[in-house]
Amino acid sequence: MNHLARLYWTAKGVGWDNLPRRLLQAFRVRSGLLRKRLSPERFSEEAFKAECTAAVAQQGELWAERAKRFFPPPPNENLQRVCGEEEWAERVKHICQKALDGEYLFFSKRFGQTGWPPDFNRDSVHDLQWEAGRHWLDGPDSLGGKADIKFVWEPSRFSLAYYFARAYARSGEERWAKAFWEMFDAWAEQNPPQLSVAWRCGQEMTFRLMAMLFGAFASLESPSTTNERLHALSRLAWQTGKHISININAACSQGNNHGISEAVGLWTVGLLFPEFKEAGKWRRRGRKILAAEVKRQIYDDGSYVQHSLNYHRVMMDDLLWACRLAQLNDEQLPPVIYDRFERATKWLVEMIDSISGRVPNYGANDGALVLPLSTCDYLDYRSVAQAAHYLLHRKRCFEPGPWDEKMLRLFGPESLDAPVQTQKRKSSFAAPNGGYYILRGPDSHAMTRCHSYRDRPGQCDMLHVDLWMGGVNVLRDAGSYMYNCEQPWQHYFPSTAAHNTVEIDGADQMVKGPRFLWFKWTESHLLRFETSDDGRVGFFEGEHYGYRRLPGRVVHRRSICRIDDTYIIIDDILGSGEHEIALRWRLCQADWREEGNTCRANIAGREITIAVHSPDQMSRQFITDQETLEPEGWESLYYGQKTQSPTVIATGLLSMPTSVITVVRLKDHNLAVKHFDPTRPESAILLTGHDYPELASEISRLSGGRMQFD
Repeated sequence: MNHLARLYWTAKGVGWDNLPRRLLQAFRVRSGLLRKRLSPERFSEEAFKAECTAAVAQQGELWAERAKRFFPPPPNENLQRVCGEEEWAERVKHICQKALDGEYLFFSKRFGQTGWPPDFNRDSVHDLQWEAGRHWLDGPDSLGGKADIKFVWEPSRFSLAYYFARAYARSGEERWAKAFWEMFDAWAEQNPPQLSVAWRCGQEMTFRLMAMLFGAFASLESPSTTNERLHALSRLAWQTGKHISININAACSQGNNHGISEAVGLWTVGLLFPEFKEAGKWRRRGRKILAAEVKRQIYDDGSYVQHSLNYHRVMMDDLLWACRLAQLNDEQLPPVIYDRFERATKWLVEMIDSISGRVPNYGANDGALVLPLSTCDYLDYRSVAQAAHYLLHRKRCFEPGPWDEKMLRLFGPESLDAPVQTQKRKSSFAAPNGGYYILRGPDSHAMTRCHSYRDRPGQCDMLHVDLWMGGVNVLRDAGSYMYNCEQPWQHYFPSTAAHNTVEIDGADQMVKGPRFLWFKWTESHLLRFETSDDGRVGFFEGEHYGYRRLPGRVVHRRSICRIDDTYIIIDDILGSGEHEIALRWRLCQADWREEGNTCRANIAGREITIAVHSPDQMSRQFITDQETLEPEGWESLYYGQKTQSPTVIATGLLSMPTSVITVVRLKDHNLAVKHFDPTRPESAILLTGHDYPELASEISRLSGGRMQFD
């Protein structure tokens, strides 16, 4: 790619509307203007006293008044109602005790040695110390190729404050409130204003302030909560608001959740701290930017600009916080925020598996959990959906469970008496603006993506399929692992090879650019998406053009025919010439048995089979129990951790056009492929199965005559 083409795709990658903001930010940094405005002296105690009308002695009274406009503390009996003692001890108290023993919880899953109080500038995973005392504009983005700044940002997000606050509220034990304030004191001492990497990102600062506020309000009655500490937290809130107000252009220039998060942070400080001279200005500006970013980032169908389930949750937690605080403060946010929030909530509910509470591990996943206010696992999305649905409708979308705790802590005891508004899910769901399509059977569902990118993509995953049966993610995404790590993992996880789709000639669907950018964005076209009237048959057909840049102008077309809980996935590779084809299916952990072209496993008490029907020139490989650190056969469910993932790979050098068929079914379903001609993608596929004669005509109709019963 020549220099001009690279410049074009870089500009397109950051977004044409964001380009002026990016250029302005570059000017502010290189000219020294940003450094001058963010100099430590402007954030000192003396500067704070000049901008705040309240004295130290007034802090207790001010915070008591503020507490009336914050989330109401629920009675202990309500907390016990949503979560039993055993689960509470394991999922909250244990984490708090581990922290006091010097082990901090990272990314809701792993523990790292940080000491107590924590060393907030130490990456314990990579055994690296980040320097404090130097302006963050002078500091490095990373410490060598293996270091990821997120491992030092994670403890500074202060998520542990939510655990201490919850433990103190439930037990009344003073040690948890004391621990919160010890942690706060340590962070403030280790991270002077603007003089550590903790000040590099306004979104991180917002998440940190949200956690600190939650912890402080929960422990207001504690002897550990002194006027001096409340004054220090008020000063940090002012420093956060001032920093964001100066540098929020950088967040908005990214066109992602940074803009939403920082707008929420600016608005929160302006709303809760009226004693700051600029509070009114910050509140108005934060509200204006929030409305603009929400309108820009949430598509009309409720899907999200970052093409990521985890970032969708980050956005929803941001909006939950903002909308609930608005209610408690009689503040009216612009209607567009509630409208888009409702669309985003509906979209997320469609994505959640109703048995496990999980969603496809789809898109970039940085381990963020902004409001960890339930004992549910990080992978369970019911708590955010339940709370959001209650905020919008005063009803619950899931039956009662431990996921109700977030709703309880944000809205109070009356939320636990809200009726459950569950609706039988339809046999299909389409979000065409984002290009998400779901087919549902009686005990299963499959999600695929068919989209022409108009906003920056994060991964090469077009026509990827996620398949769930009985609450188990049978066919799954490999995840994204880490944002900065050694090769081959740095490239592998976002690549086409890490997804359940077809790879051509070892190339990705798009061309990799610098850092998070991809060039030559994939374009796609939906050909068919329809379900029979009785819901027993559904059909999806779409194609993408990411490989048209290859000789022979290759096109990948994928069809998915769902018949009850059987899924027939047809991959047509169209074009000319010979090409190396690779089809991958990433499987859940189970006792898989390989028999010819079929893999079998007992999952959730039922046998599931996966059969790949491919041309003779293709060879099949089943990878399980990986012992080497080769990329194939690995997945990442939690940030920074990778585990083995059984994988079926069919590869071969084939003449185009050609076809490969995969059938996924329960053992008690007897439908199978009897015959097809892989060299003629337009030819009929003959099926067999004596349980389905009444569906033959409907299957033929929905597939455009492609699929016929023998």
